[in-house]
Amino acid sequence: MEYQVTVGMEIHAELRTKTKMFCSSKNDPDEKHPNINICPVCLGHPGTLPVANEEAVKLVQRVGLALGGEIQKFSRFDRKNYFYPDLPKGYQISQYKYPLVLGGNLNGVRITRVHLEEDAGKLMHDPGGKFSLVDFNRAGVPLMELVTEPDIKSAKEAKKFAEELQLALQYLGASEANMEKGEMRCEANISVSKTSDMGTKVEVKNLNSFRAVERAIEYEVKRQIELLESGKKVAQETRGWNENKEETSPQRSKESAHDYRYFPEPDLPPMEFSNEYIEVLRATIPELPAQKRKRFTEEYGISAGLVETLVRERSLAAFWEKVISELREWEPDKFTEALKLASNYFTSDFLGLVKEKEILPDELLMNPENFAELIKMIVKNEISSRAAKDILRVMVEKGGEPLAYVESMGLKQVGDEKVLEEIAKKIISQNPKAVEDFKKGKQQSLQFLVGQVMKETKGAANPEVIKEILKKILG
Repeated sequence: MEYQVTVGMEIHAELRTKTKMFCSSKNDPDEKHPNINICPVCLGHPGTLPVANEEAVKLVQRVGLALGGEIQKFSRFDRKNYFYPDLPKGYQISQYKYPLVLGGNLNGVRITRVHLEEDAGKLMHDPGGKFSLVDFNRAGVPLMELVTEPDIKSAKEAKKFAEELQLALQYLGASEANMEKGEMRCEANISVSKTSDMGTKVEVKNLNSFRAVERAIEYEVKRQIELLESGKKVAQETRGWNENKEETSPQRSKESAHDYRYFPEPDLPPMEFSNEYIEVLRATIPELPAQKRKRFTEEYGISAGLVETLVRERSLAAFWEKVISELREWEPDKFTEALKLASNYFTSDFLGLVKEKEILPDELLMNPENFAELIKMIVKNEISSRAAKDILRVMVEKGGEPLAYVESMGLKQVGDEKVLEEIAKKIISQNPKAVEDFKKGKQQSLQFLVGQVMKETKGAANPEVIKEILKKILG
Protein backbone atom coordinates (compact mmCIF):
# COMPACT_ATOMS: atom_id res chain seq x y z
CA MET A 1 0.00 0.00 0.00
CA GLU A 2 1.31 3.47 -0.91
CA TYR A 3 1.85 6.18 1.66
CA GLN A 4 -0.95 8.71 2.03
CA VAL A 5 0.17 12.32 2.24
CA THR A 6 -1.80 14.69 4.47
CA VAL A 7 -1.14 18.43 4.54
CA GLY A 8 -2.80 21.25 6.42
CA MET A 9 -1.84 24.88 5.84
CA GLU A 10 -1.47 27.85 8.15
CA ILE A 11 -1.17 31.08 6.20
CA HIS A 12 -0.49 34.53 7.61
CA ALA A 13 -1.18 37.69 5.62
CA GLU A 14 -0.45 41.27 6.65
CA LEU A 15 -3.58 43.35 6.19
CA ARG A 16 -3.68 46.51 4.09
CA THR A 17 -4.60 49.11 6.68
CA LYS A 18 -3.25 52.62 7.22
CA THR A 19 -2.32 51.97 10.84
CA LYS A 20 -1.30 49.04 13.02
CA MET A 21 -3.62 46.67 14.83
CA PHE A 22 -3.78 48.27 18.26
CA CYS A 23 -2.23 51.73 17.85
CA SER A 24 -2.02 54.64 15.40
CA SER A 25 1.53 53.92 14.19
CA LYS A 26 1.78 53.74 10.40
CA ASN A 27 1.46 50.35 8.69
CA ASP A 28 4.00 50.67 5.87
CA PRO A 29 5.59 47.46 4.50
CA ASP A 30 7.83 49.55 2.20
CA GLU A 31 9.54 51.49 5.01
CA LYS A 32 13.29 50.98 4.66
CA HIS A 33 14.45 52.73 7.84
CA PRO A 34 14.28 50.54 10.97
CA ASN A 35 12.24 51.49 14.04
CA ILE A 36 10.50 54.50 12.46
CA ASN A 37 6.84 53.44 12.64
CA ILE A 38 6.72 52.67 16.36
CA CYS A 39 5.11 54.01 19.54
CA PRO A 40 4.81 53.04 23.22
CA VAL A 41 1.78 50.82 22.48
CA CYS A 42 3.36 48.59 19.81
CA LEU A 43 6.60 48.52 21.82
CA GLY A 44 4.72 47.19 24.85
CA HIS A 45 5.65 49.97 27.28
CA PRO A 46 4.10 49.66 30.77
CA GLY A 47 0.82 51.51 31.25
CA THR A 48 -0.18 51.57 27.56
CA LEU A 49 -3.55 50.30 26.37
CA PRO A 50 -4.43 48.79 22.96
CA VAL A 51 -7.40 49.90 20.83
CA ALA A 52 -8.57 47.48 18.12
CA ASN A 53 -8.37 48.56 14.47
CA GLU A 54 -11.95 48.38 13.15
CA GLU A 55 -10.84 48.23 9.49
CA ALA A 56 -8.64 45.19 10.18
CA VAL A 57 -11.60 43.39 11.78
CA LYS A 58 -13.77 44.12 8.73
CA LEU A 59 -11.09 42.93 6.29
CA VAL A 60 -10.80 39.55 8.03
CA GLN A 61 -14.58 39.18 8.10
CA ARG A 62 -14.81 40.00 4.37
CA VAL A 63 -12.20 37.30 3.68
CA GLY A 64 -14.30 34.87 5.70
CA LEU A 65 -17.48 35.73 3.81
CA ALA A 66 -15.70 35.45 0.44
CA LEU A 67 -14.52 31.94 1.36
CA GLY A 68 -17.98 30.86 2.45
CA GLY A 69 -17.18 30.99 6.17
CA GLU A 70 -19.48 31.95 9.02
CA ILE A 71 -18.94 35.29 10.73
CA GLN A 72 -19.11 34.74 14.47
CA LYS A 73 -21.50 37.05 16.27
CA PHE A 74 -19.28 36.93 19.35
CA SER A 75 -15.51 37.21 19.18
CA ARG A 76 -12.70 38.29 21.47
CA PHE A 77 -8.93 38.65 21.66
CA ASP A 78 -6.65 36.47 23.76
CA ARG A 79 -3.09 36.70 25.01
CA LYS A 80 -0.69 34.15 23.56
CA ASN A 81 2.24 34.03 25.93
CA TYR A 82 5.75 33.27 24.71
CA PHE A 83 9.11 34.99 24.76
CA TYR A 84 11.11 35.92 21.70
CA PRO A 85 13.30 39.00 21.09
CA ASP A 86 11.04 40.39 18.35
CA LEU A 87 7.94 40.22 20.59
CA PRO A 88 8.26 43.38 22.72
CA LYS A 89 5.37 42.70 25.15
CA GLY A 90 6.40 39.14 25.96
CA TYR A 91 3.00 38.03 24.61
CA GLN A 92 1.05 38.37 21.38
CA ILE A 93 -2.53 39.62 21.18
CA SER A 94 -4.23 36.95 19.10
CA GLN A 95 -7.48 34.95 19.00
CA TYR A 96 -7.92 31.42 20.30
CA LYS A 97 -11.32 30.26 21.52
CA TYR A 98 -13.52 32.83 19.77
CA PRO A 99 -12.13 33.70 16.30
CA LEU A 100 -13.82 36.10 13.89
CA VAL A 101 -14.59 33.40 11.29
CA LEU A 102 -15.27 29.66 11.39
CA GLY A 103 -15.54 27.37 8.34
CA GLY A 104 -15.29 28.05 4.63
CA ASN A 105 -13.82 26.40 1.55
CA LEU A 106 -11.29 27.26 -1.16
CA ASN A 107 -10.32 24.96 -4.04
CA GLY A 108 -12.09 22.10 -2.26
CA VAL A 109 -9.98 22.59 0.88
CA ARG A 110 -12.00 23.19 4.03
CA ILE A 111 -11.12 26.24 6.11
CA THR A 112 -11.07 25.64 9.87
CA ARG A 113 -10.91 29.26 11.01
CA VAL A 114 -9.75 32.74 10.10
CA HIS A 115 -8.63 34.96 12.94
CA LEU A 116 -6.85 38.23 13.62
CA GLU A 117 -3.69 38.95 15.57
CA GLU A 118 -0.73 41.31 15.67
CA ASP A 119 2.54 40.64 13.88
CA ALA A 120 5.91 40.43 15.62
CA GLY A 121 8.97 42.52 14.79
CA LYS A 122 11.72 41.43 12.42
CA LEU A 123 15.06 39.95 13.50
CA MET A 124 18.17 40.40 11.37
CA HIS A 125 21.12 38.19 12.23
CA ASP A 126 24.78 39.01 11.69
CA PRO A 127 26.20 36.49 9.16
CA GLY A 128 29.14 35.96 11.51
CA GLY A 129 26.83 35.11 14.38
CA LYS A 130 28.14 37.90 16.63
CA PHE A 131 24.88 39.78 17.12
CA SER A 132 21.24 40.19 16.05
CA LEU A 133 19.29 43.38 15.35
CA VAL A 134 15.55 43.87 15.71
CA ASP A 135 13.31 46.18 13.68
CA PHE A 136 9.96 46.89 15.36
CA ASN A 137 8.32 48.58 12.33
CA ARG A 138 6.38 45.36 11.71
CA ALA A 139 5.49 44.80 15.37
CA GLY A 140 1.76 45.30 15.84
CA VAL A 141 0.85 45.17 12.13
CA PRO A 142 -2.60 43.54 11.63
CA LEU A 143 -2.07 39.90 10.71
CA MET A 144 -4.73 37.54 9.39
CA GLU A 145 -4.18 33.85 10.08
CA LEU A 146 -6.06 31.26 8.07
CA VAL A 147 -5.97 27.60 9.15
CA THR A 148 -7.14 24.76 6.90
CA GLU A 149 -8.32 21.26 7.63
CA PRO A 150 -5.81 18.53 6.64
CA ASP A 151 -7.45 18.11 3.22
CA ILE A 152 -4.45 18.71 0.96
CA LYS A 153 -2.94 15.56 -0.54
CA SER A 154 0.13 16.79 -2.45
CA ALA A 155 2.76 19.50 -2.67
CA LYS A 156 1.30 20.70 -5.98
CA GLU A 157 -2.17 21.01 -4.44
CA ALA A 158 -0.75 23.00 -1.52
CA LYS A 159 0.98 25.43 -3.88
CA LYS A 160 -2.20 25.88 -5.91
CA PHE A 161 -4.19 26.56 -2.73
CA ALA A 162 -1.72 29.24 -1.56
CA GLU A 163 -1.72 30.89 -5.01
CA GLU A 164 -5.53 31.01 -5.10
CA LEU A 165 -5.70 32.47 -1.59
CA GLN A 166 -3.21 35.19 -2.56
CA LEU A 167 -5.41 36.12 -5.52
CA ALA A 168 -8.54 36.21 -3.35
CA LEU A 169 -6.84 38.49 -0.80
CA GLN A 170 -5.75 40.85 -3.58
CA TYR A 171 -9.23 40.93 -5.17
CA LEU A 172 -10.75 41.74 -1.78
CA GLY A 173 -8.22 44.49 -1.11
CA ALA A 174 -7.43 42.79 2.19
CA SER A 175 -3.71 42.36 1.53
CA GLU A 176 -1.17 42.80 -1.23
CA ALA A 177 0.06 39.37 -0.05
CA ASN A 178 3.49 39.94 -1.63
CA MET A 179 5.55 36.98 -0.45
CA GLU A 180 8.85 38.64 -1.37
CA LYS A 181 8.07 41.42 1.12
CA GLY A 182 6.89 38.96 3.77
CA GLU A 183 3.28 40.16 3.49
CA MET A 184 2.14 36.54 3.12
CA ARG A 185 3.87 33.68 4.91
CA CYS A 186 3.03 29.99 4.76
CA GLU A 187 3.48 27.06 7.11
CA ALA A 188 2.64 23.47 6.30
CA ASN A 189 1.71 20.64 8.67
CA ILE A 190 2.77 17.43 6.93
CA SER A 191 2.32 13.77 7.75
CA VAL A 192 2.52 10.47 5.88
CA SER A 193 0.89 7.16 6.67
CA LYS A 194 -0.03 3.83 5.09
CA THR A 195 -3.30 3.69 7.03
CA SER A 196 -6.36 5.91 6.99
CA ASP A 197 -5.10 7.49 10.22
CA MET A 198 -2.78 10.46 9.88
CA GLY A 199 0.85 9.96 10.76
CA THR A 200 2.94 12.13 13.06
CA LYS A 201 2.54 15.78 12.11
CA VAL A 202 5.60 17.92 11.35
CA GLU A 203 5.25 21.69 10.93
CA VAL A 204 7.50 23.38 8.37
CA LYS A 205 8.08 27.14 8.62
CA ASN A 206 9.91 29.80 6.55
CA LEU A 207 7.98 29.11 3.35
CA ASN A 208 8.27 32.53 1.73
CA SER A 209 7.47 31.64 -1.89
CA PHE A 210 5.12 29.32 -3.75
CA ARG A 211 8.12 27.40 -5.00
CA ALA A 212 9.27 26.95 -1.39
CA VAL A 213 5.82 25.63 -0.41
CA GLU A 214 5.98 22.96 -3.10
CA ARG A 215 9.64 22.00 -2.68
CA ALA A 216 9.51 21.90 1.13
CA ILE A 217 6.49 19.59 1.18
CA GLU A 218 8.07 17.32 -1.45
CA TYR A 219 11.28 17.14 0.61
CA GLU A 220 9.49 16.53 3.90
CA VAL A 221 7.29 13.75 2.45
CA LYS A 222 10.39 12.02 1.09
CA ARG A 223 12.23 12.46 4.42
CA GLN A 224 9.38 11.03 6.48
CA ILE A 225 8.87 8.03 4.17
CA GLU A 226 12.58 7.21 4.33
CA LEU A 227 12.47 7.32 8.15
CA LEU A 228 9.46 5.00 8.31
CA GLU A 229 10.93 2.62 5.73
CA SER A 230 14.09 2.31 7.82
CA GLY A 231 12.04 1.39 10.89
CA LYS A 232 12.42 4.75 12.65
CA LYS A 233 9.72 7.07 13.96
CA VAL A 234 8.90 10.57 12.78
CA ALA A 235 9.33 13.10 15.60
CA GLN A 236 6.59 15.68 16.14
CA GLU A 237 8.50 18.92 15.78
CA THR A 238 8.78 22.26 14.03
CA ARG A 239 11.27 22.39 11.19
CA GLY A 240 12.56 25.28 9.10
CA TRP A 241 13.01 25.34 5.33
CA ASN A 242 16.50 26.19 4.10
CA GLU A 243 16.09 27.72 0.63
CA ASN A 244 19.76 27.40 -0.31
CA LYS A 245 20.15 23.74 0.73
CA GLU A 246 16.55 22.90 -0.25
CA GLU A 247 16.01 20.87 2.88
CA THR A 248 14.24 21.13 6.24
CA SER A 249 16.04 21.13 9.58
CA PRO A 250 14.81 20.87 13.21
CA GLN A 251 13.95 24.09 15.05
CA ARG A 252 12.11 23.03 18.20
CA SER A 253 9.59 20.55 19.57
CA LYS A 254 6.04 21.25 18.42
CA GLU A 255 4.15 23.35 20.96
CA SER A 256 0.60 22.66 22.05
CA ALA A 257 -2.02 25.29 22.89
CA HIS A 258 -1.39 24.92 26.65
CA ASP A 259 2.26 25.86 26.12
CA TYR A 260 1.12 29.36 25.20
CA ARG A 261 -1.07 29.75 28.32
CA TYR A 262 -3.88 31.50 26.43
CA PHE A 263 -6.23 33.69 28.45
CA PRO A 264 -8.72 36.46 27.49
CA GLU A 265 -7.04 39.80 26.70
CA PRO A 266 -8.07 41.97 29.69
CA ASP A 267 -7.44 45.32 27.97
CA LEU A 268 -9.80 44.75 25.03
CA PRO A 269 -13.59 44.30 25.27
CA PRO A 270 -15.30 41.38 23.49
CA MET A 271 -16.81 42.12 20.06
CA GLU A 272 -20.42 41.44 19.08
CA PHE A 273 -21.83 41.61 15.54
CA SER A 274 -25.47 41.78 14.38
CA ASN A 275 -27.08 40.10 11.38
CA GLU A 276 -27.56 43.53 9.80
CA TYR A 277 -23.84 44.31 10.15
CA ILE A 278 -22.90 40.99 8.52
CA GLU A 279 -25.29 41.49 5.56
CA VAL A 280 -24.00 45.01 4.90
CA LEU A 281 -20.47 43.56 4.86
CA ARG A 282 -21.54 40.72 2.57
CA ALA A 283 -22.77 43.26 0.00
CA THR A 284 -19.22 44.62 -0.36
CA ILE A 285 -17.72 41.32 -1.62
CA PRO A 286 -16.52 41.79 -5.24
CA GLU A 287 -16.32 39.23 -8.03
CA LEU A 288 -13.70 36.69 -6.96
CA PRO A 289 -11.10 34.84 -9.11
CA ALA A 290 -13.14 31.62 -9.48
CA GLN A 291 -16.23 33.60 -10.50
CA LYS A 292 -14.23 35.64 -13.00
CA ARG A 293 -12.74 32.48 -14.56
CA LYS A 294 -16.22 31.03 -15.04
CA ARG A 295 -17.65 34.25 -16.49
CA PHE A 296 -14.75 34.88 -18.89
CA THR A 297 -14.87 31.30 -20.15
CA GLU A 298 -18.64 31.29 -20.69
CA GLU A 299 -19.04 34.86 -21.92
CA TYR A 300 -16.05 35.15 -24.26
CA GLY A 301 -15.17 31.54 -25.10
CA ILE A 302 -11.46 32.36 -24.87
CA SER A 303 -8.64 29.93 -24.13
CA ALA A 304 -7.93 28.74 -20.59
CA GLY A 305 -4.47 30.31 -20.83
CA LEU A 306 -5.83 33.76 -21.64
CA VAL A 307 -8.51 33.42 -18.94
CA GLU A 308 -5.82 32.68 -16.33
CA THR A 309 -3.69 35.62 -17.49
CA LEU A 310 -6.67 37.97 -17.18
CA VAL A 311 -7.66 36.60 -13.78
CA ARG A 312 -4.14 37.10 -12.41
CA GLU A 313 -3.65 40.56 -13.94
CA ARG A 314 -6.65 42.66 -13.00
CA SER A 315 -5.44 45.70 -14.98
CA LEU A 316 -5.24 43.58 -18.13
CA ALA A 317 -8.69 42.14 -17.37
CA ALA A 318 -10.15 45.65 -17.15
CA PHE A 319 -8.41 46.55 -20.44
CA TRP A 320 -9.81 43.42 -22.13
CA GLU A 321 -13.36 44.02 -20.93
CA LYS A 322 -13.31 47.61 -22.28
CA VAL A 323 -12.07 46.33 -25.66
CA ILE A 324 -14.91 43.78 -25.83
CA SER A 325 -17.46 46.39 -24.74
CA GLU A 326 -16.37 48.63 -27.64
CA LEU A 327 -16.61 45.78 -30.15
CA ARG A 328 -20.00 44.62 -28.83
CA GLU A 329 -21.47 48.10 -29.36
CA TRP A 330 -20.03 48.38 -32.89
CA GLU A 331 -21.80 45.96 -35.27
CA PRO A 332 -23.54 43.01 -33.56
CA ASP A 333 -23.44 40.81 -36.67
CA LYS A 334 -19.64 41.13 -36.80
CA PHE A 335 -19.04 40.71 -33.08
CA THR A 336 -18.15 36.99 -33.22
CA GLU A 337 -15.47 37.62 -35.86
CA ALA A 338 -14.17 40.68 -33.99
CA LEU A 339 -14.03 38.77 -30.69
CA LYS A 340 -11.99 35.96 -32.26
CA LEU A 341 -9.56 38.44 -33.84
CA ALA A 342 -9.28 40.42 -30.59
CA SER A 343 -8.47 37.22 -28.70
CA ASN A 344 -5.77 36.22 -31.21
CA TYR A 345 -4.08 39.63 -31.37
CA PHE A 346 -4.36 40.15 -27.62
CA THR A 347 -2.80 36.77 -26.79
CA SER A 348 -0.06 36.40 -29.39
CA ASP A 349 0.89 39.98 -30.28
CA PHE A 350 -0.20 42.41 -27.57
CA LEU A 351 0.84 40.33 -24.54
CA GLY A 352 4.07 39.40 -26.34
CA LEU A 353 4.94 43.07 -26.83
CA VAL A 354 4.07 43.92 -23.22
CA LYS A 355 6.39 41.14 -22.03
CA GLU A 356 9.15 42.02 -24.53
CA LYS A 357 9.22 45.66 -23.47
CA GLU A 358 8.69 44.84 -19.77
CA ILE A 359 5.70 47.18 -19.53
CA LEU A 360 3.56 46.95 -16.40
CA PRO A 361 -0.19 46.79 -17.18
CA ASP A 362 -0.75 50.06 -15.28
CA GLU A 363 1.86 51.81 -17.48
CA LEU A 364 0.27 51.05 -20.86
CA LEU A 365 0.23 54.03 -23.24
CA MET A 366 -2.29 52.40 -25.56
CA ASN A 367 -5.91 52.55 -24.45
CA PRO A 368 -8.59 49.84 -24.98
CA GLU A 369 -10.60 52.02 -27.37
CA ASN A 370 -7.67 52.26 -29.79
CA PHE A 371 -7.04 48.49 -29.60
CA ALA A 372 -10.72 47.92 -30.43
CA GLU A 373 -10.46 50.38 -33.32
CA LEU A 374 -7.52 48.42 -34.72
CA ILE A 375 -9.57 45.20 -34.61
CA LYS A 376 -12.46 46.94 -36.44
CA MET A 377 -10.08 48.02 -39.22
CA ILE A 378 -8.92 44.42 -39.66
CA VAL A 379 -12.52 43.15 -39.79
CA LYS A 380 -13.38 45.80 -42.43
CA ASN A 381 -10.31 44.77 -44.52
CA GLU A 382 -8.94 48.30 -44.26
CA ILE A 383 -5.54 46.98 -43.22
CA SER A 384 -3.74 43.68 -43.66
CA SER A 385 -2.66 41.35 -40.88
CA ARG A 386 0.97 42.36 -41.41
CA ALA A 387 0.10 46.04 -41.20
CA ALA A 388 -1.98 45.45 -38.06
CA LYS A 389 0.99 43.87 -36.31
CA ASP A 390 3.24 46.82 -37.24
CA ILE A 391 0.67 49.36 -36.06
CA LEU A 392 0.08 47.46 -32.81
CA ARG A 393 3.80 47.58 -32.01
CA VAL A 394 3.91 51.35 -32.48
CA MET A 395 0.73 51.81 -30.43
CA VAL A 396 2.19 49.79 -27.53
CA GLU A 397 5.40 51.86 -27.71
CA LYS A 398 3.88 55.31 -28.17
CA GLY A 399 0.10 55.15 -27.75
CA GLY A 400 -2.08 57.00 -30.25
CA GLU A 401 -4.88 56.18 -32.70
CA PRO A 402 -4.46 53.42 -35.31
CA LEU A 403 -5.89 55.49 -38.18
CA ALA A 404 -3.18 58.12 -37.75
CA TYR A 405 -0.48 55.44 -38.06
CA VAL A 406 -2.19 53.83 -41.07
CA GLU A 407 -2.06 57.15 -42.91
CA SER A 408 1.43 58.23 -41.78
CA MET A 409 2.95 54.81 -42.51
CA GLY A 410 1.06 54.33 -45.79
CA LEU A 411 -0.48 51.05 -44.66
CA LYS A 412 -4.05 51.46 -45.90
CA GLN A 413 -5.01 48.22 -47.59
CA VAL A 414 -5.25 48.30 -51.38
CA GLY A 415 -8.80 47.22 -52.15
CA ASP A 416 -9.09 48.29 -55.80
CA GLU A 417 -9.10 45.02 -57.75
CA LYS A 418 -8.02 46.71 -61.01
CA VAL A 419 -4.92 48.07 -59.29
CA LEU A 420 -4.18 44.66 -57.78
CA GLU A 421 -4.67 42.95 -61.15
CA GLU A 422 -2.05 45.19 -62.74
CA ILE A 423 0.41 44.44 -59.93
CA ALA A 424 -0.36 40.70 -60.18
CA LYS A 425 0.31 40.71 -63.96
CA LYS A 426 3.61 42.47 -63.34
CA ILE A 427 4.67 39.84 -60.77
CA ILE A 428 3.60 36.99 -63.10
CA SER A 429 5.72 38.37 -65.92
CA GLN A 430 8.73 38.67 -63.60
CA ASN A 431 8.45 35.09 -62.29
CA PRO A 432 7.91 32.67 -65.22
CA LYS A 433 9.45 29.73 -63.34
CA ALA A 434 6.99 30.06 -60.43
CA VAL A 435 4.11 30.34 -62.93
CA GLU A 436 5.27 27.20 -64.73
CA ASP A 437 5.60 25.28 -61.41
CA PHE A 438 2.10 26.34 -60.36
CA LYS A 439 0.63 25.08 -63.63
CA LYS A 440 2.35 21.75 -62.93
CA GLY A 441 0.41 21.53 -59.67
CA LYS A 442 2.86 23.02 -57.12
CA GLN A 443 0.59 25.01 -54.81
CA GLN A 444 3.52 26.53 -52.89
CA SER A 445 4.40 28.45 -56.05
CA LEU A 446 1.09 30.27 -55.77
CA GLN A 447 1.96 31.27 -52.20
CA PHE A 448 5.30 32.56 -53.49
CA LEU A 449 3.52 34.76 -56.02
CA VAL A 450 1.11 36.02 -53.34
CA GLY A 451 4.12 36.95 -51.23
CA GLN A 452 5.68 38.88 -54.12
CA VAL A 453 2.48 40.88 -54.63
CA MET A 454 2.31 41.59 -50.89
CA LYS A 455 5.91 42.78 -51.04
CA GLU A 456 5.11 45.04 -54.00
CA THR A 457 2.16 46.57 -52.12
CA LYS A 458 4.22 46.83 -48.90
CA GLY A 459 1.74 44.58 -47.14
CA ALA A 460 -1.18 46.83 -48.00
CA ALA A 461 -3.26 44.19 -49.75
CA ASN A 462 -5.46 41.33 -48.63
CA PRO A 463 -3.60 38.06 -49.34
CA GLU A 464 -6.86 36.15 -49.93
CA VAL A 465 -7.97 38.69 -52.54
CA ILE A 466 -4.54 38.50 -54.20
CA LYS A 467 -4.73 34.71 -54.31
CA GLU A 468 -8.09 34.78 -56.10
CA ILE A 469 -6.83 37.37 -58.63
CA LEU A 470 -3.74 35.28 -59.38
CA LYS A 471 -5.84 32.14 -59.84
CA LYS A 472 -8.13 34.01 -62.21
CA ILE A 473 -5.25 35.35 -64.34
CA LEU A 474 -3.41 32.02 -64.39
CA GLY A 475 -6.55 30.11 -65.27
